[in-house]
Amino acid sequence: MHKKALDTPIQYIKGVGPKLAMLFAKLGVRTVENLIYFLPRDYEDRTRMKTISQLVPSPLETIKAKIDNVSVSNARMRNAVLKVRLIDQTGRIEAVWFNQKYLLRMFRLGMDLFVTGRVEINSFSGNLQISVRSFEIDTGSNPPIVPVYPLTEGLFPKKIRAISELVVQDYLDLVVDLVPKSVKDKYKLCDLKTALSSLHFPKEMKNIQKYQYRLIFDDFFFFQLGLGLRREKVKVEKGIGFEINRRGFHLPFELTNAQKRVLDEIRNDMKMPVPMSRLIQGDVGSGKTIVAALAAEIAISNGYQVALMAPTEILANQHFLKIATYLKGCKIKLLTGTTQRKKKTAELLDADLIVGTHALIEDKISFKKLGLVIIDEQHRFGVLQRAKLGKKGTNPDLLFLTATPIPRSLALTLYGDLDRSIIDELPPGRTPVKTHYVTNKKRKGAYEFIRKEVQAGRQVFVVCPLVQESEKLDLKAATDEANNLQNFVFTEFKVGLLHGRMKGEEKDQIMQAFKNKEINILVSTTVIEVGIDIPNATIMVIEHAERFGLSQLHQLRGRIGRGSSQSYCFLFSIAKTQDSRTRIKAMLDSTDGFYIAEVDLKLRGPGDFCGIRQSGLPDFHVADIVRDEEILRVARKAAFELEKEEIDALKNEVKRRYGKFLGY
Repeated sequence: MHKKALDTPIQYIKGVGPKLAMLFAKLGVRTVENLIYFLPRDYEDRTRMKTISQLVPSPLETIKAKIDNVSVSNARMRNAVLKVRLIDQTGRIEAVWFNQKYLLRMFRLGMDLFVTGRVEINSFSGNLQISVRSFEIDTGSNPPIVPVYPLTEGLFPKKIRAISELVVQDYLDLVVDLVPKSVKDKYKLCDLKTALSSLHFPKEMKNIQKYQYRLIFDDFFFFQLGLGLRREKVKVEKGIGFEINRRGFHLPFELTNAQKRVLDEIRNDMKMPVPMSRLIQGDVGSGKTIVAALAAEIAISNGYQVALMAPTEILANQHFLKIATYLKGCKIKLLTGTTQRKKKTAELLDADLIVGTHALIEDKISFKKLGLVIIDEQHRFGVLQRAKLGKKGTNPDLLFLTATPIPRSLALTLYGDLDRSIIDELPPGRTPVKTHYVTNKKRKGAYEFIRKEVQAGRQVFVVCPLVQESEKLDLKAATDEANNLQNFVFTEFKVGLLHGRMKGEEKDQIMQAFKNKEINILVSTTVIEVGIDIPNATIMVIEHAERFGLSQLHQLRGRIGRGSSQSYCFLFSIAKTQDSRTRIKAMLDSTDGFYIAEVDLKLRGPGDFCGIRQSGLPDFHVADIVRDEEILRVARKAAFELEKEEIDALKNEVKRRYGKFLGY
């Protein structure tokens, strides 16, 4: 007999067992506490059901009716259609199930059903039909308001309801409401146990939103409290108080006002004797690298070393070459996976600035006096990877860079413990890129336009989603497209090929040839997505644009428009789905990275946004950072208003919920 506890494995609950426990695990439910917080995604209000005669085309309706006839069409085929004629006192309607002919064994003539689904007109008969989303056999004891839980194959609604009811009755008393009374009173939060019980088994619909608000608030409140604790921990650590030389090194150009503002924020951080933790957001081409170089110069002039980590060898090499032109007289070293191992540690100990990839965090790599860590495109590194580089010094200042505009809700969740600066101004002379949607019918005309640009001395990027042709996907592969363009389309020009499977040295040679204008048209995979700077490239062609995420499209477009000449982005695509059409429209409508990021976040969700899944997301019970941004802001305010005694009392709960994510 297991002791009654919230961490009791679900398989030990009456009626579950090992087999059902495995199905629950697919839904993320492994313990009693998981099940208590496994809430319905929707509700069927059976107190307001219509009769069959009252039905009109509608996205969602629920009816109660009797089975009058059952049939299956295409019974031997995979796309079998199960049709059930339903009747009530007012009329009849046909209910339709697709690819579920096994239900035939369950239905009996005269059986009463609750059926929920889309009401629509059958295009052949002209009569109304209901395409079933969910159904339930009427046993006479069905609740008036039915919770609709997420499902997985083999786990049925009635079974989930029965097990949830048992768990809520037997274990809800173990749930402790730890949100301080002062917070509940100020923000008018309802009782936690009432919210949980009522969301599982509501007696009426009017308070559902109030109960949901309470649980969403709790998720965000404890997480934001954790971010605050992590931030305060950094603030009390002894850091380096750098002396600031406001002259800096000589620049051949004037900084933008946004760059000056962000640089002042960095300088103010660096002169304080506590570690800096600052995130610099700036759209493609906004000049983050020069700001980072100016910060590096401060550390170096104080006798400290600087480490700059980038996600790819190409980007690391570009940073190395660019910063070397600014920090003349400094010893700068490049460290990547291809650097000769015997040279690594010895040379680093004597360097002022080390630019590198993941190779920087290898155990054998050490620094003499690391004072500043700069991490570029930091969302591409995991939390532990970033922390590991910082630990190679004694509380060095940390500066994170990203060209991926991060929506506010995501920034408050992932980077809420960092100070944030935004470079929201492009350098003068930049001409906005003109973006065009190109169907197959317009491809020939686009090629002619490209030919004229190349004849005028410009260069072209062509990006494909695959390296080699796939038998399963009808996509243009980079290797095949390079051959096609060289041999059949642009025979008079030099076409090059670049992809991630090439060795670092080969990639560098190709990029150098492209930069030297020895290659006119470079066909590539998304290896060129981040950081490649070719001012003479004025055209970006993206094949199968519908296969790319919206922010990725924006990043690729940012590879051009870096000179004074007008640049063009051609989206070659057949946008068939609504999502792909929305992405294309956003690209045509705007070049504002933050607007595009907001659209992308809503389309794709936070778990897949710009590769952020590598960093992970908090494991919230109920909250959704896109849907619930307003509650996030309220909960953050509440968490940061707490008194020290209240915070101390909640540390264990914060650690229990989010310790793994926050690195406690």
